[in-house]
Amino acid sequence: MNRILGIDFGDKRIGIAVSDVLGFGAHGIGTVINKNSASTMAEISKMLKEYQPEKIVVGMPKNMDGTLGFRAEATEEFIKKLSEIYSGEIVRWDERLTTVGATRFLNETNTRGKKRKNVIDTVSACLILEGYLQTIKN
Repeated sequence: MNRILGIDFGDKRIGIAVSDVLGFGAHGIGTVINKNSASTMAEISKMLKEYQPEKIVVGMPKNMDGTLGFRAEATEEFIKKLSEIYSGEIVRWDERLTTVGATRFLNETNTRGKKRKNVIDTVSACLILEGYLQTIKN
């Protein structure tokens, strides 16, 4: 199995995670500051070249009732730009409650302040990717 990239898209920051080569788990590889389209895509392109994923899993923000809201529209725009630099499969993954899970994890590890702000999106990307990996294993 080749690597899979997980992405948690946000207006200010984009968390990035990658699977191990066997697909057992995910680990964070960083957060991209979402300044503008060109610089954001250049940073992501570097990660694509380094990890050469077979697919990308992007967290799709859904409302609790399963409908898509305004955040999903922004995510779809991001996916459209991502598909211009990546020719592989892009999977949309329900990311409901991943930020809650990431917050809980950071609370348990006593991660506070500026460090918390810098890693919450990466932790969310890990949770998105781990959820996807668990599903394809079953």
